[in-house]
Amino acid sequence: MKKNYILLSILGLLLLAQKTYAMGVDETIEKYFAPFSDKFSEVIFAPINIMGAEVPILIFLMIATSIFCTFYLRCIGIWGFKHSLFQIFHKKTDTEGHKGEVSSFGALATALSGTIGLGNIAGVAIAISIGGPGAMFWMATGAIFGMALKFCEVTLSLKYRHINRDGSVSGGPMFYIERGFAKKGYHKLGKTLAYIFALACIPGTFGGGCMLQTNQAAHQFIVITGGTTGFFGIHTWVFGLFVAIVVGLVIVGGIKSISNVTTKVVPVMCLVYITACLIIILTHFTHIPQAIYTIVHEAFFPKAIYGGVIGSIIIGLRRSIQSNEAGVGSSPIAYAAVKTNEPASQGFVSMIEPFLDTVIVCSMTAFVIVLTGEYLHYTEGISGVELTSAAFASVPTMHFFPYILAVVIILFALSTILSWAYYGQKAWSFLVGEGKKRTIFYQIVFCLFIIVGSSMNVKSVVDFTDATYLVMAAPNLIAILFLLKEIKAELIEYCKRHDLIFKMNKVWFTDEQ
Repeated sequence: MKKNYILLSILGLLLLAQKTYAMGVDETIEKYFAPFSDKFSEVIFAPINIMGAEVPILIFLMIATSIFCTFYLRCIGIWGFKHSLFQIFHKKTDTEGHKGEVSSFGALATALSGTIGLGNIAGVAIAISIGGPGAMFWMATGAIFGMALKFCEVTLSLKYRHINRDGSVSGGPMFYIERGFAKKGYHKLGKTLAYIFALACIPGTFGGGCMLQTNQAAHQFIVITGGTTGFFGIHTWVFGLFVAIVVGLVIVGGIKSISNVTTKVVPVMCLVYITACLIIILTHFTHIPQAIYTIVHEAFFPKAIYGGVIGSIIIGLRRSIQSNEAGVGSSPIAYAAVKTNEPASQGFVSMIEPFLDTVIVCSMTAFVIVLTGEYLHYTEGISGVELTSAAFASVPTMHFFPYILAVVIILFALSTILSWAYYGQKAWSFLVGEGKKRTIFYQIVFCLFIIVGSSMNVKSVVDFTDATYLVMAAPNLIAILFLLKEIKAELIEYCKRHDLIFKMNKVWFTDEQ
């Protein structure tokens, strides 16, 4: 009955979409949404002056927190990465009797499906078209430091998660912010910050969670179906409607249903895309050293058209945040559902996410774009999936790949949308309480934004997405810093139990803690 209700509601939007389109859907959306997006982004990206350069305050907070956490936890991303892999590929643990809903890999797949998406295809292209090839260097740098942030937020998410009466799990920043601060006697402050995060998470799910995904997926689909003069080029909302129906049918099943889909979709789409990237890279094997030089050199000495080194850093870090979401607080909502009694264990697993997402997959996309030289033809304005598609199509043996890329992009977009639908649903429930009718209302609105996003201007969507991510990150980063000693204590106890003693962290076992 619940599925039928959502399906009928989505189908009912067809008439609304037709009427809206008759009035000029693209123009209408651009007229009313773009000014709001631009003003909102202008406020969120308010800068401070650092050595003569203007750096957005929240970007600076993200950078400073990630660096501080990395060194405070003794560079956990380096010595702990091997254990992260062990947790996934070698550890055999009986989770019977453990609280939670999904396996460790299931949660990782769900989180990866929320991060490995169009940020790896369109996001990298956007970064390079605005900030030059050097932006990829800063994307990878942000991800490496972001591994520590990911460990912190996921560990807290499992430690302060809430087990509902029906056995389902609710967790994420809104819970560990409220409960963590209350534990230390700051109940009102914690509750305020928790509500700020949950409120920011809702538009965050609409922006980066669905609108950006369908927008870029629709663009690639239009490329292979007749271009802007074809049916989908004229009626783009139809593509969004199709995606909305598919998403609506899946999200009603909750985290278990989403996990079942993502554990199958994520490995397949990653394999297809990485294989295609490797073909391009190996085809241009002799030019790899030059590509590496270009990326590293332009990271510190970018061309003037890219806004200088500070501009390249900011663009790279913005796209890194959107790509792997370390510090944003989104993926901890999925990790909270893991069947485990050791919060730090999933914290280690979560560090795989930014490394695989940004350091590996995004770097491959960057190499494809730089090796083919296609980025030299996209220096005006923002170029997303079109640039990546053109890079693949420029290779004679891969002229057919835009069609395969369209399938991959749709799968990427679909998996990301499913994960963010779950994130938003949990944030919504935190604000208004649990309840089927309340949940259905959010799901319908979420699906509506999928349709709207399919025909929007990419710049407005990108700015809106980045801004909402940073608003989500602000209370989350404050909570991480406030509870950092608690995180460290949890980590030390875990390392003692599992004999994780290395040169970088051995001081923990020689000094009194």
